[in-house]
Amino acid sequence: MTITQLQYVLAVAEHKNFTLAAEKSFVTQPTLSMQIQKLEDELDVLIFDRSKKPIQLTQVGKKIVEQARNIVNESFRISDIVDQEKGFIGGEYRLGIIPTIMPTLLPLFLKNFIKKYPKINLKVEENNTETLIEKLKEGHLDAAIAATPLENENIHEKVLYYEPFVAYIPHDHRLRDIDMINVSDLDLDDILLLEDGHCFREGVINLCHAQKDPSQERFELASGSFETMVKLADEGLGMTLLPYLHTLEMCKDQKEKLHFFKDPKPAREVSMIYHKSQLKLHITEALRDVITGVIRGAITFQNVQIISPVQKK
Repeated sequence: MTITQLQYVLAVAEHKNFTLAAEKSFVTQPTLSMQIQKLEDELDVLIFDRSKKPIQLTQVGKKIVEQARNIVNESFRISDIVDQEKGFIGGEYRLGIIPTIMPTLLPLFLKNFIKKYPKINLKVEENNTETLIEKLKEGHLDAAIAATPLENENIHEKVLYYEPFVAYIPHDHRLRDIDMINVSDLDLDDILLLEDGHCFREGVINLCHAQKDPSQERFELASGSFETMVKLADEGLGMTLLPYLHTLEMCKDQKEKLHFFKDPKPAREVSMIYHKSQLKLHITEALRDVITGVIRGAITFQNVQIISPVQKK
């Protein structure tokens, strides 16, 4: 049994196709199939049911895949130990970010990070929280940035900052003359929301302690864009709530429509998340330090830093 064989098993388990698994593993399909067959012969079991389309794991195969994932992760940890001992911070690092955080946070830290750690080949992708968790589990991401808490026993969370909600209220709205609003002023029926699947949407709904009644909607909207929400609000179709960092680059006319909340200000918790295997933790910590440093030094909210408290680190 070899680590390579286990990696091939994981590839087939993920893609459910030998040809595609071989392509993703950068080997020929006969080579991959032969190595998996050798492993099955050695164990005297079938890992895959090849009679089904797509290929399925057998019952024992499911258990083998779980253990194979642990073994492969632990093998990678050896490289981590050596790198940390040598003080080397480099190599490929794969980071995922949710869509409601990516456009505003990435420009704040990316230049600083790649300048400080030029030997790291940082690969960044945008995806929803559910997909990021799955990719962390499968080893396709080293860490991610998402709204927390997630309450997932396989995922560790380290808070980066708390980001306040800001209300964007057009001039013809009922709340236009209130400088500092209360959460109790909100009415979910006139708040424009992101499409289902966005954690920011769920945060707003939870804030209002209600579910939007579909029978009361004047129109149906499916958009993942805060910019779309702002434009629709300007058209008189309601107000919307925005994460604070999203408001920094707004034009003067738009900033005049921003209304802040009275204390206690509603906010979302934003964290670095990574799998419990804690691979490449030294790079994760380096990235976290850069992000918190940038935010601590450059971003404040109504004279209150939005960086997380020290005890949350």
